[in-house]
Amino acid sequence: MKPTFQRKLTLSFLVIFVIFTAGVVVFEQRQARRYRTEALEERLDAYAEMIHACAAGNAPAGEDLRALLPLLPKELRLTVIGADGTVVYDNLFARPGELDNHAGRPEVAGARQTGAAYDIRTSASNQVPYIYYAKYFGNDFVRVALPYDIRVKHFLQPDNGFLYFIVLLFAAGLLVIHYVGSRFGRSVRRLRDFAAKTDEGDADINIARFPGDELGEIGRRIAGSYKSLKESEQTLVREREKLLQHVHSSAEGVCFFRPDCSVEFYNGLFLQYMNTISDVVVSDNPALLTLDVFEPVRRFLASGSGEQYFETHLQDQGREFLLRVNVFDDKSFEVVFNDITRQEKTRRLKQEMTGNIAHELRTPVTSIRGYLETVLETPLPPEKKEDFIRKAYRQTLSLSELIRDMSLLTKIEDTPGSFNFGRVELRPVIGRVVAELEPALRAKRIVFDDELPEGLAVNGNENLLYSVFRNLTDNVINHAGEEVRITVCKRGERNGYVYISFADNGCGVGDRSKLNRLFERFYRLDEGRTRDAGGSGLGLSIVKNIVSLHGGTITVKERREGGLEFLFSLPTANEIVQ
Repeated sequence: MKPTFQRKLTLSFLVIFVIFTAGVVVFEQRQARRYRTEALEERLDAYAEMIHACAAGNAPAGEDLRALLPLLPKELRLTVIGADGTVVYDNLFARPGELDNHAGRPEVAGARQTGAAYDIRTSASNQVPYIYYAKYFGNDFVRVALPYDIRVKHFLQPDNGFLYFIVLLFAAGLLVIHYVGSRFGRSVRRLRDFAAKTDEGDADINIARFPGDELGEIGRRIAGSYKSLKESEQTLVREREKLLQHVHSSAEGVCFFRPDCSVEFYNGLFLQYMNTISDVVVSDNPALLTLDVFEPVRRFLASGSGEQYFETHLQDQGREFLLRVNVFDDKSFEVVFNDITRQEKTRRLKQEMTGNIAHELRTPVTSIRGYLETVLETPLPPEKKEDFIRKAYRQTLSLSELIRDMSLLTKIEDTPGSFNFGRVELRPVIGRVVAELEPALRAKRIVFDDELPEGLAVNGNENLLYSVFRNLTDNVINHAGEEVRITVCKRGERNGYVYISFADNGCGVGDRSKLNRLFERFYRLDEGRTRDAGGSGLGLSIVKNIVSLHGGTITVKERREGGLEFLFSLPTANEIVQ
């Protein structure tokens, strides 16, 4: 069983306290024993002084000492020893000569060196244990001895009161150590339980359970840090899920690579693009960098230039892609595919449109400049001068019409939300068109038949719908010829849309293969004839964009009886255009 922190702490303090207590007890016992021994030595030294003083008189030593014996303890043994170790007198032996030489006795030898010495041993003369004390007086030794019995031993033993006090203090200290250890152990156990629960993922973030001491404060700080960590982890998981959802739903194909060029993650669009431009069918978790299409990426990564961004264009299967590489600080990187086919097509269309606009503007501007230079610099008859001015004026009208149509087309494409939609009746709109173009219609002997039902209404913008019928009518006036009949009628109504036919019986286009290009900007069937007839070349393109803005479709076909028919749909008045 693994010892707990409380047991370790209690045992450690216990060992330290036992060693300390034992040291104190041993030191105190030794000191007390030394003090008692010194006290006994002092008594024996006093006896030795008395005996020496008595033995130093003129009377024989034995008689003087026998007179002194009643004054001394009856159990006291006294011995007078000559300087050579011969026993002169011993109160226990009538004939001291019978005793051995005492020069080698420990106490006598010690006294010869230090002046006084004691020893505890058993007597070689009578086999009784004594505590001997010998003192050297220059010419002889005086030795006194007390039997080393229970009484003397008890005298030399230290007082046990201090020992009892130390034992009691030790027991009290042991209880205190146990209490302190239990408090520390309780805090450590709570930290241990908290750590175990964190491993299981269900930690109880209850910081009030920790005590109010320093260890409890550490526990509360750890618990608080863990709580903040879990909250941060949950936030990171949510953000990661958001990022993954964003990557999966992104219009870009994204793939993340580890520093060793292995695949870490990619979205479905990346896989789709890879299968589009690669000759190899790419499945889950492919070794993507080995494909030929990634040769530019491999060269960039192997260059060691330190650059963190690289991009290139790829073309295949009629599609065009922008490939980007972003290198991160840990040497991992991402590869991003963008399908820029539509953007490139739009860019080229804009380039073509810019060229067409410049081309369309160049002709009227050049004509206006030529007419005005002729009028200003060449002497002309009044009627010729007026004719040039009128021609310059007609060119300015063409230029204004071109600018107007370009502005309308740009507004439809760039800001479709700027137009307000509502209920619009079609017959009044057509009536406005016929009224405004009545002189041009009469000049070409064109008949306009409006066969739409009374009250037919659509959901749209009145000005834009006016532009639809105005441009279609202008197209007939400019290109269909003379003595033409225009017929506008309702072809049907379904799924919330009304289908309208705008037809004429004019000359048509002649080549049906050119019908699909009629809605292109600046497209003309006959460049020279169309310019002479007028028009910006944008009318039918405007019509198509307006119909698309209303959520409808438009088609054109050549009629058997001659002429063209435009069939388009518009939302009925009860339908809301989004």
